[in-house]
Amino acid sequence: MATLLLTAVGTVFGGPLGGAIGALVGRQIDTAIIGGRRVEGPRLKDLTVQTSSYGSALPLHFGKMRAAGSVIWATELVEHKDTASSGKGRPSVTSYTYSSSFAVAVASRPIAGIGRIWADGNLLRGASGDLKVGGTLRIHLGHGDQDADSLMAQAEGVMRCPAYRGLAYVVFEDLALADYGNRIPSLTFEILADTTNTSVGAVAREILPDAMVSNLDRSLVGFSIDQGSAGDALAVIADAVPIACAVSGGALAIHAAEPTGPVSSVLLPGPAAAHKDSQTSEVKASGWSRKREPLPRVRQCGVRYYDVARDYQPGLQRGIGRSEQGDLQVIELPAALTAADAQTLASSASRLAARPADTISYRVTEIDPAIAPGAIVRIPITSGLWRVAQWEWQQDGVLLSLTACPSSGAAAGSSAAVADPGRFNPASDLAHTPTVLSTFALPWDGIGSGTTPAVFAAASGASAGWTGAALLADLGGDGGALTSIGSTGRSRARMGRTIGALPAASPLLLDRQSTVDVVLAATDQVLVGASLAQLLQGANRARIGNEIAQFANAAPVGSGVWRLSGWLRGRGGTEWAIGTHVVNEPFVLIEDTLVQLDPALIGDPATTHIVAVGLGDTAAVSVPIADPGATLRPFSPVRGTAIRGADGSFGLAWVRRARGAWLWLDGVDTPLNEEAERWEVTIGDPAAPVLRWQTTAAALTVTAAQIAGLPTGAPRYFAVRQIGQNAASMPLRIDFPA
Repeated sequence: MATLLLTAVGTVFGGPLGGAIGALVGRQIDTAIIGGRRVEGPRLKDLTVQTSSYGSALPLHFGKMRAAGSVIWATELVEHKDTASSGKGRPSVTSYTYSSSFAVAVASRPIAGIGRIWADGNLLRGASGDLKVGGTLRIHLGHGDQDADSLMAQAEGVMRCPAYRGLAYVVFEDLALADYGNRIPSLTFEILADTTNTSVGAVAREILPDAMVSNLDRSLVGFSIDQGSAGDALAVIADAVPIACAVSGGALAIHAAEPTGPVSSVLLPGPAAAHKDSQTSEVKASGWSRKREPLPRVRQCGVRYYDVARDYQPGLQRGIGRSEQGDLQVIELPAALTAADAQTLASSASRLAARPADTISYRVTEIDPAIAPGAIVRIPITSGLWRVAQWEWQQDGVLLSLTACPSSGAAAGSSAAVADPGRFNPASDLAHTPTVLSTFALPWDGIGSGTTPAVFAAASGASAGWTGAALLADLGGDGGALTSIGSTGRSRARMGRTIGALPAASPLLLDRQSTVDVVLAATDQVLVGASLAQLLQGANRARIGNEIAQFANAAPVGSGVWRLSGWLRGRGGTEWAIGTHVVNEPFVLIEDTLVQLDPALIGDPATTHIVAVGLGDTAAVSVPIADPGATLRPFSPVRGTAIRGADGSFGLAWVRRARGAWLWLDGVDTPLNEEAERWEVTIGDPAAPVLRWQTTAAALTVTAAQIAGLPTGAPRYFAVRQIGQNAASMPLRIDFPA
């Protein structure tokens, strides 16, 4: 390449002598560059970590590429402290997380935008532009009129903060680092350097703006130059796409070295015999000589590239051809390509490498001025197309060195290649979804003292892209000051809403008739059935409205809807809620994904609202605590009877149940779990009773006189409630005996 260029330039400026000197110097340069040392131009690399070394080269990107950047500015890590407790008597846990603000330079020319961003190999920014962790991203495209970043200017001072015009960079503000070991992760960026794909010609025009570039339309998805000179960059490209240089009209011309279609050519005149004193004896008699190199060892070429189908991971495609051990020549091409395009380049390179060199030394006495080094010509002594590699003025004519050109299409291939990029497991790109939140108190399960409310939060999202939410307590319930109470974690609760209303049924029998359809908040979650033995061990406990029930059967209906049947009703003392069901009430499966809230932080459950804020929430989600007294409320008594005495009196009796005792064990007395046994018996609603009694035994005798003194129209039933330490149970209704 240097021989062609310097020969032509030397001839233009120094005549025949200048051309000879130029040819000599050019051959020496070509030998030095191609034969004597390795070209240190842009090379294909694995996707390495970004650098932060002062003086590091910033790359040129074309088309669409994935590359690491260079950190050019950063703040100290900011520490965040969060204390959470699992409940009374359990240790509180203080966790520390960190965030950081920093800037990363990605390209030394203006770009069109930034696509996805990977952090430690996982997606930090998705295709839709959403960050997968907390923080803010700002992109500076590198145009000549861009302003300094507001955060950097605030931290460094307006007069000390450059705008980095001509340099594309991104700024992360307060990026959460918990997912990356509380350190700045290794980042790689999908750089949209141009609005469309690039080409070999576009790269050549960018790095050599004064050159005339033509016939270099080989399309590339992207290309990167991170080191070396313009000549080195072209030499790397020429390994896969042969390039020729010439001088036309005093300007450098760059074009494809091999014809890829119909080309115009000039027929040279017949060869001229040399002077008898010529030093070029090989062309003395006939004026020309031909030299064919021996058939080279058949070599198979491979192209390493960035595969766009595999998130720009390096790939290797081999050309079609015969190969022998140690015979593969690998071309390191720092370009983003499809597998088919890479194999096309590899096959073309394999054919060129396997073709023997065929050259002709050809002397003419006159020459068309348009025939410059790099021109395609025909000669009368043989067929085919020949490229002028170099020329030399001599005393008896012009000696041309001609190189045979392959026939049109032989180098580029005549059909589209079919190639497989290989198996690839891409990083998941799930969009953040809004938080679905439900909070409620559950009956005491017998663990601990049972003297504080057991309040739980169930949180979920529509997809696995939901990554949790911060939890806060609004103690006034009116949008006032918020108190941090921890987070939901990333595990999604299985929750949703009922489509119909769950019918009423007896809590004493297995309900085989009732069904209800439930639509889950996340359509990718499933519900599974359970056997009767599993139900008795506590499987499939769900909170529907205010009732806790267990289901044996779960059948998918479609679109996240499940039909539940085979019920054990009124579990945990919630039989009072069996007849309260309505359409579209909350459904929550009670399992380990629930988050228990610290009673010391949430205040009075009756007035507190729980607030959740996640990455997918455009506004905070605030809900009240449902059934706030469920933990401290005693269970209502059962098996109530009323017997009329001979004297007209009523003898009432009932069986006690206690908080924390979900199972009735034969031969074991139910524990009291209260400070004292106290009962309240009323005629009519306990909120507006006609008569009221207090007793310390699970029995009461109502005299005939008291019955006779009831006013006309008074209710004809008794309501029995257990009075606990903190609350009264739901009433047990006992109708007057006949």
